[in-house]
Amino acid sequence: MSVRSRFRPALCTLLALAAGFTPALPAHASDTDRVQGPPPLPRHLSARAWVVADAGTGQVLAARRPHQRLAPASTLKTLFALTVLPRFDSRMRHRVTAKELAGIGAGSSRVGVRIGGTYRVEDLWRGTFLKSGNDAVRVLARMNGGWWHTARKMNAKARALGARNTHVVSPDGYDARGQFSSAYDLTLFGREGLRNRDFAYYCRSAYGYFPTPRGWVRIDNTNRLLAGSHGVRRYPGVIGIKNGYTTQGGNTLIAAARRGGRTIIVTVLNPQSGARNGVYHEARALLDWGFAARGRVKPAGWLPKSGG
Repeated sequence: MSVRSRFRPALCTLLALAAGFTPALPAHASDTDRVQGPPPLPRHLSARAWVVADAGTGQVLAARRPHQRLAPASTLKTLFALTVLPRFDSRMRHRVTAKELAGIGAGSSRVGVRIGGTYRVEDLWRGTFLKSGNDAVRVLARMNGGWWHTARKMNAKARALGARNTHVVSPDGYDARGQFSSAYDLTLFGREGLRNRDFAYYCRSAYGYFPTPRGWVRIDNTNRLLAGSHGVRRYPGVIGIKNGYTTQGGNTLIAAARRGGRTIIVTVLNPQSGARNGVYHEARALLDWGFAARGRVKPAGWLPKSGG
């Protein structure tokens, strides 16, 4: 699908472009552009990049460095899911081999997939979305034809969706040389995911259950804005989507909420303050702003009308 960037000047936004991105804001626009009219943007936003968009209309309501190439951490699992979810029936069972779990990066989050264990595909997806399990991603990628094959398919999917600033090396989002995405592209992946029934179900689940040798155990979603944990209040109307953390990417989050038939989606990448909860506080503030801005701001740009 051919997608045109249709960003245009708007007094309501704070936008800057990564070098080389085809049309967006004019050359004179800068990161210091200020909102002139109500509602004012949240103060003290420290994220390196962020986007606020209306998922229904595709309007980008406001953004900062939307096309800057940054490490996405586990928010990249949204693209992994868009690529691999359609490939397998959720009830399909799979026995895990040692080869499938080889190569998991040091310090990776895991759900507890065992060598020799038999899992339903839906168990592996639950582990991917809720616990951000790189072990579950490894198994699904092997089932999909292999690690590098899956990375290539993800890159092809990104291009088909119109994501011009995404390149996948490690499908689980683990830091890798040459891997990057952008707040705009991740917002696009999140919006596309909400159109998929299975994706939407997994990403909005605050908790679920995962099989172990001693029976089913409860697993809680690591997305604190959804789970309402670790000092973060659950956001009213939240419907997912995916959080992440790596050394290079810092804390990252794609979050969506629905009110009165309207869905706002925000992406926040690597806040420079607020420790581990900073990404959730900034996402909350931007969601609040997005709902308050309805009908009061001119769109700064657009997401594609339909997926690839």
